[in-house]
Amino acid sequence: MIFSFDRRRSGLSLYHAGVTNRPPLIAVTMGDPAGIGAEVIVKSLGDRTFRSACGARFFVYGEAAPMHNAALAAGIDPFWWQVPHGSPLLETALAHDVVLLDHAPSEPEAPARVFSATPSPAKRSGQSSFQFLEHAIADTLRDATDPLRPVAVVTAPISKEAWALAGHAQYPGHTELLAARYHSKRVRMMFVAPNLRVMLATTHVPLSEVPGLLTIGRISDTIELAHESCQRLGVERPRIAVCGLNPHAGEAGLLGDDEERIISPAIHLAQTRGIDATGPFPADTIFNAALKGRYDIVIAMYHDQGLIPVKLLAFDRAVNFSAGLPVVRTSPDHGTAFDIAGKNLADAGSMQAAIELAINLVNGRAHV
Repeated sequence: MIFSFDRRRSGLSLYHAGVTNRPPLIAVTMGDPAGIGAEVIVKSLGDRTFRSACGARFFVYGEAAPMHNAALAAGIDPFWWQVPHGSPLLETALAHDVVLLDHAPSEPEAPARVFSATPSPAKRSGQSSFQFLEHAIADTLRDATDPLRPVAVVTAPISKEAWALAGHAQYPGHTELLAARYHSKRVRMMFVAPNLRVMLATTHVPLSEVPGLLTIGRISDTIELAHESCQRLGVERPRIAVCGLNPHAGEAGLLGDDEERIISPAIHLAQTRGIDATGPFPADTIFNAALKGRYDIVIAMYHDQGLIPVKLLAFDRAVNFSAGLPVVRTSPDHGTAFDIAGKNLADAGSMQAAIELAINLVNGRAHV
């Protein structure tokens, strides 16, 4: 995915261009060490042409062994400078464009278990991936003048099961932990693909809980965030389509009344605030209308309603953007892919797109 630049949208670029003249510092978290996170990071940042075009510096929060194993399998010479996480040597590493903050495993037997031929969710890898993100978030909260402060976070995939095994089940995914740590009340998952944008009204919750979570306020907040996010992406007057919850958007109440009681009032509320939102539309047809250019973004009521069309159309090119955070956060749209981990089969396209979108948002020049 290639994003064009619009330098008129200065946005968050003042810190870099106006104060330090340094390229933006981007935090990249490895995700689960047993998954494909290290591989897609190595393939993305190991591409010299891509890295040069980014015009950024990178702190990779992860472990050395998966990085070296991925580089060896892909035939890529190690290109990063490595320092132990928390080391005072970190400040001297700022001269390098890619620095690995190595979180060495605390358990001596862990590498053999985690990097086995058949990796799977494990307590140790869950705790490691949780700590990678915690440390990246902490660094983004440094003083704005601190040269060690990243201004965006790009996250490789984690295993929700591994997080639960490590005792972090209260956070179903990256989005929920980020919202908690930044004390952000309105955070939504938004997916940006070359030909489709989707935002979710609810995220990682059981389907049975979705109707109870949908309120006029939640949906109207989602519509507002979609409007604001599209404007950040260069769409001046976003046209927003809102899905119904039930089949055929309730069929005038015959198949459910959520549309009439909750979704329609939320759309009307957004319209009174000058937002071009329409619906509710049947989810089985509205994505086709968006693909034809009639809408700039579709709001889905639950996870799979929005993710199925995104992953069907752009599995290796879509980017997950966390709308509503004070710091830019993006992520590839795929998971840990334990089944292909360590086999040099992972496609880095979505990770490269996530890195590129994060940098463009930081520099206020995203236009997609």
